[in-house]
Amino acid sequence: MRVTKMHALGNNYIYVEEQEVADLHEQFAQLAIDISDVRKGIGSDGMILIGPSNVANVRMRVFNADGSEAENCGNGLRCVAKYAYEQKLVSGPSFSIETKGGVFAAEVYPNSEGAVERVTVNMGPVRLGTKTIPFSGPSAEGEEVQIQTDDLVLRGTVVSVGNPHFVAFVEDAKNTDVATVGPVVEHHPWFPERINVEFVTPISRSELDFRVWERGSGITYACGTGACASVAAGVHKGLLDETVRVHLLGGDLDIEIRDSQIWMTGEAKHVFSGVYRWHGIHG
Repeated sequence: MRVTKMHALGNNYIYVEEQEVADLHEQFAQLAIDISDVRKGIGSDGMILIGPSNVANVRMRVFNADGSEAENCGNGLRCVAKYAYEQKLVSGPSFSIETKGGVFAAEVYPNSEGAVERVTVNMGPVRLGTKTIPFSGPSAEGEEVQIQTDDLVLRGTVVSVGNPHFVAFVEDAKNTDVATVGPVVEHHPWFPERINVEFVTPISRSELDFRVWERGSGITYACGTGACASVAAGVHKGLLDETVRVHLLGGDLDIEIRDSQIWMTGEAKHVFSGVYRWHGIHG
């Protein structure tokens, strides 16, 4: 199958057009696991399928490195936009992308040679609170939830950006033990479909330090939907202005809250294109 590896701020996926894997529909989860394996596959944070849509110009399906299917991926949206424009799957620089979490408007900025390096996506309305995500815990006042276990007490704002997020404002995001705390929150029984976990620290009203534990992938260099969710939570709490630069491990994203909509602008980079030979389900 023909594959393309792209990344956005180091959040890297293997992109495959659906026509390449049309006969593997029941095996997408295993394909994502195998292709993402850094030792025996290509190595990535997951796999994204690109195909036709009945409700938008193009469709993407996101499979995490563990084979689970995600509703949305902000960095993936930007890379799909780059791919769709450069491969002429769309007819102009402004178009729509269907995801499991909804339809999103994208605009690409090609250079004089037609290559796209930056993309803006309208990530939709700000949605906060436990009613916006799958949640089985006790009724919560406002948008915040407190997670408590034998070893952890952590308070976070619940946000949906087409997928679920738990945004924790901490003293020092850069030095938070993401690898320990992240999976505890992700797998907490109150989140029956699991949840993405962000650890953020405002360094001014227009800048935010950010670290993430992504559902199904673990620590990643960037999470576009997580950056959007974090800014939405910070604006709601009065900690941030409506235009914020978010500092992720892989680089910066520019997030703007405008007319109650979240706008995300950032890079999308091509790594390589080639052929991957997959041997199917392992016995």
